[in-house]
Amino acid sequence: MNGPERGNMQNILVIGFNTRNVVCSASRAGYTVCSIDAFCDIDLRECAHASAFLECRTIQELHQLEASRIKAQMAEFGLEFDALVLGSGLETLDHNDFSCPVLASSPDAMQKASDKLYLSRKLEALGIPHPRCYSLEELDAIEYPVMVKPASGGGGIFNRIARNKQELSAILEELNGLNPELTEQTVVIQEFLEGTPSSVSLLSTKSEALSVAVNEQLIGIPWLSRLPFAYCGNITPFRTDQAEKMEAIAEELVLEFKLLGSNGVDFLASKKGPVVLEINPRFQGSLDTVEKAMNINLFEVHAGCFRGELPEKPEAKGFAARGVIYSDRELFIDQKLMELILREKGADVPSQGTVVEPDGPLTSLFACTSTREEAVLSLKKGTNRIRAFIENQTKRKGA
Repeated sequence: MNGPERGNMQNILVIGFNTRNVVCSASRAGYTVCSIDAFCDIDLRECAHASAFLECRTIQELHQLEASRIKAQMAEFGLEFDALVLGSGLETLDHNDFSCPVLASSPDAMQKASDKLYLSRKLEALGIPHPRCYSLEELDAIEYPVMVKPASGGGGIFNRIARNKQELSAILEELNGLNPELTEQTVVIQEFLEGTPSSVSLLSTKSEALSVAVNEQLIGIPWLSRLPFAYCGNITPFRTDQAEKMEAIAEELVLEFKLLGSNGVDFLASKKGPVVLEINPRFQGSLDTVEKAMNINLFEVHAGCFRGELPEKPEAKGFAARGVIYSDRELFIDQKLMELILREKGADVPSQGTVVEPDGPLTSLFACTSTREEAVLSLKKGTNRIRAFIENQTKRKGA
């Protein structure tokens, strides 16, 4: 599709599980943005013209969400929308259900790019290194350890390592208990490889692709989360001698999959070179650090892709880091905790009166520094301040 001209495009609706970074980017670019989001955090509400709750708390509920419900919520905003942007969890909504243009790749392209089994076969055909995926017919041929994860989506919270057949069957049972949609048919069993988790953020039109940044991914960082494979943020840029190779592979893949706008490709920087893990056919969690480090507005250039425009390749201006702090307990957000989080000048600030589940994301912290080490240290200090405050509050309430 051809997107509307920038001059005619003003009112944007962003819909997804967690849309804060996209909404704030579009707001900084001068658009009037409304959001339908599962969290409606304080900073999202400050950036948005108006926001509404996405009444879905689980993957199953997202999959059952009907376009009629979204259209009813859209009508309540009282605006004529010029474009719709799909965030995490709603990548495959049918564009034909909406009267305004959708600034996203086609649902078919997104479905294929998100499906880890389809991707594995495609990478095999293209000769691009990737972890071997085992089908259910190959269970006796598995070489352990293997990674077990949902075939699409998940943010790492359902990822598990199996070191033998018994562990594999226990994990399959556990995942199905946590989410009935996770069955042997909807999980991927793949070779477990060692390396540094990383990603390439890139932009693409129908004919060209441009890598904007290579990012280090923070996965399962113990001081940020108890979950061993949870997505805990990013550091941009990732300085590695594999960066150029990663960028070339990522550009080839988004064109091969006919993806448009802002997309990401996840890699492992391994001893043998870059290994492709998955494609994220949408705005990525690295949006904040890419914008801060590369001095670019990703929403503006994403919209430009639908007019066939790509920007100049940006240069990194120091290091930007984002750390996502997960709660280690059920947490009621009272005024004091909310104010402490606001003082840290991070993002994803929960509203007073909300409850954060154990192992749920609490908030994000940022650091912009001249070295990677300084950035990590800054995130650690901020995390320690928040954790110490929660610990003291819990003790006082228990006393």
